Amino acid sequence: MDLERNSIGLGKKPGIIIVDVVNGFTNSECPLGSDCPEVVAAKRKLLDAFREKELPVFFTTVIYHNSEQAKVFRQRLPVLDLLQPDSHWIEVDPALARRENEDIIEKRWASAFFGTDLAERLKKQNVDSLVITGLTTSGCVRASVLDGMQHEYPVFVPREAVGDRNQEAHAANLHDMNAKYADVVSMQVVLDYLSDI
Repeated sequence: MDLERNSIGLGKKPGIIIVDVVNGFTNSECPLGSDCPEVVAAKRKLLDAFREKELPVFFTTVIYHNSEQAKVFRQRLPVLDLLQPDSHWIEVDPALARRENEDIIEKRWASAFFGTDLAERLKKQNVDSLVITGLTTSGCVRASVLDGMQHEYPVFVPREAVGDRNQEAHAANLHDMNAKYADVVSMQVVLDYLSDI
């Protein structure tokens, strides 16, 4: 049974984190990826709304520069070795049309926060709440949501803008995040909120 919880809501300056929407995760030709055009399209719609309001935008990608980086994680999942600096797989999906002024966080592990300077960048831009989207729901999205909450940010997860190769894991993690760490809502709820800022 889930615990009683409160919805805190978004603040006056939410930031959006687009977790690992890179070619290696949005293209089924990569062993790490799956075809999810509807999820990418939902992210683009949210991204355009953030851009229109000139709110902070953060992308993440995963890159390994040498064999010592995240070596236990990579021993467990050797396919991660595909994510090298010169690889097409690490590039943000072109459907999102990332702009030069939009931050990109290079990470090694699941969370967008762990081992990165994301927390400092959020503070520098006076972000007071987060909308977290991306791939995959049960992995990097969940880890980033948990760390976002642990950095004292209210977090919203628009369900149409997250995806996973495993649909059972996707559903279970959305339920669990909503029960404990974030507000899992429809994308329209976030768009309506942004329209009032």
